[in-house]
Amino acid sequence: MARTVIVSGDAESDLDELYAYLSRHDTPARARRVVDRIEQVVQSLSTSPERGNVPPELAATVGREFREVFFKPYRIVYKVLPREVLVLLVADGRRDIETLFVRRLLA
Repeated sequence: MARTVIVSGDAESDLDELYAYLSRHDTPARARRVVDRIEQVVQSLSTSPERGNVPPELAATVGREFREVFFKPYRIVYKVLPREVLVLLVADGRRDIETLFVRRLLA
């Protein structure tokens, strides 16, 4: 059964910031391609959300209910619900995902 993919406001902001950053440091066309590909990965979660792995640094602190998939070097962190997939974070994998995610949960 396909689930509805919901992209949180924070994750939408992540994508907007990524587009702005890549547009400044590369080209708007490349920025659009990268964001479009990430959005494709996000939408693919509707049919196979369990394929992602539990982020190891989150398992010990916030639990094993969160998963991640990659569009290297970007990490997409989400939670699988009975009828939905909730995308919570899109970030460069070289950043401290645990701190970003915990801050976001506490906000």
